[in-house]
Amino acid sequence: MPEPSSRESRGVVAGTGMGGAMDLAAGEAATLERVPGGPAGGGPDSRPRSLWSDAWRDLRRNPVFLLSALVILFLVFISVWPSAITSGNPLDCDLAKAQDGSSPGHPFGFDGQGCDVYTRTVYGARTSVTVGVCATLGVALLGSVLGGLAGFFGGAWDAVLSRITDVFFAIPVVLGGLVLLSVVTSNTVWPVVGFMVLLGWPQISRIARGSVITARQNDYVQAARALGASPARLLLRHIAPNAVAPVIVVATIALGTYISLEATLSYLGVGLKPPSVSWGIDISAASPYIRNAPHALLWPSGALAITVLAFIMLGDAVRDALDPKLR
Repeated sequence: MPEPSSRESRGVVAGTGMGGAMDLAAGEAATLERVPGGPAGGGPDSRPRSLWSDAWRDLRRNPVFLLSALVILFLVFISVWPSAITSGNPLDCDLAKAQDGSSPGHPFGFDGQGCDVYTRTVYGARTSVTVGVCATLGVALLGSVLGGLAGFFGGAWDAVLSRITDVFFAIPVVLGGLVLLSVVTSNTVWPVVGFMVLLGWPQISRIARGSVITARQNDYVQAARALGASPARLLLRHIAPNAVAPVIVVATIALGTYISLEATLSYLGVGLKPPSVSWGIDISAASPYIRNAPHALLWPSGALAITVLAFIMLGDAVRDALDPKLR
């Protein structure tokens, strides 16, 4: 019998779908078994991808996310440095120019008090972004802690918290703001932020509770518990990182809602009050002059609508990226 060639002696037989066989050299087999850029290649994909890395990769390719992120970054920029795009003072008003249209140096015209609408629109972004970000952080932190503990420990704590959230859900937000903020004399954003946190945490709490209940039933949590992991380690190390995604999605979308809620309360006269600069205050002041000076109402309303839309679009993009069912 002829001796097998060196190629055949090194060959690897792999069954084909047609029932035959094909000979692969050891080097070729190793090449097929290696994933390009894998551990042997030392490429960027050598490490296993997590949910967050996959989500970031999808977000970078999503035009909705990129557009909304650019709008939000611009809003944050003018909130921190409004003087970068305007040199005026939002409190400098001239009654002689009341309800005047656009003019050189004043592209948005003047409102009913003779204030520059462009300058007030730019400075109004600071109030809206501050209220939205602070309220969202407070709601997310308080709701996540309470809901996470209720979902993890269950029992009486879960039952009590569920009944408390039901009570808060029964309170109309606008009516609650009219009642609670009408007795506040402070002219800062913090009473408005505190009110939003007070009535906003139950929604995040319920979502966090459901996420923790789902995550604690996974096999890796049961394995960690069997190995003697403490409750704090189970909650912080194994459950929280895998239950936080729904909270992030809802909080991102809710940020735009809190901005619009601040404008609504300011419009009704119980939120921020003059001399504070807010889009809600400007919309309320411009409403009586809508026929004679519609520009005074158009620009702050448009800025508010674009801001809320940007955060809602950002939340939708984050939701699509973090939901494995939509992949």
